[in-house]
Amino acid sequence: MLSITVHRKQENQNWPKSKSADINLNSPNKGLGVDRSGNLSDVPVEGAVGNSADPLPPGLTEEEAEELRNELIKVEEEVSTLRQVLSAKERHCAELKRKLGHSPLDDLKQNFTKSWQNVQTSNTYVRTSEKLGEWNERVTSSDL
Repeated sequence: MLSITVHRKQENQNWPKSKSADINLNSPNKGLGVDRSGNLSDVPVEGAVGNSADPLPPGLTEEEAEELRNELIKVEEEVSTLRQVLSAKERHCAELKRKLGHSPLDDLKQNFTKSWQNVQTSNTYVRTSEKLGEWNERVTSSDL
């Protein structure tokens, strides 16, 4: 989940000494802003889900559009959750590697070796190697 915490310093007597608001950029409410009184107010955001200024696509009823918006919100929340789970698993993996004594250099070496093996087994590499081998035979067997 991508979120930003905004801290405001005291700008006038109406604001407390420190005012903060969490803004979730993946939220369906990302079109809501904070006015000077600290209350939420509607602020149109281009491309925001549920923005009533967007015309309905042809052949889509308001109910169908609302159902699609709700499904989109759920899928975006699932994607956010999966990103969080993946991030936690990556941290756990890094911790396990650190405990086992694996360094980032070891990972780099392993990635390089695997990439080089992938190149060597690619069709392009194999065909090029064969052609170069044929040319080498022709050049070495010719009477120059």
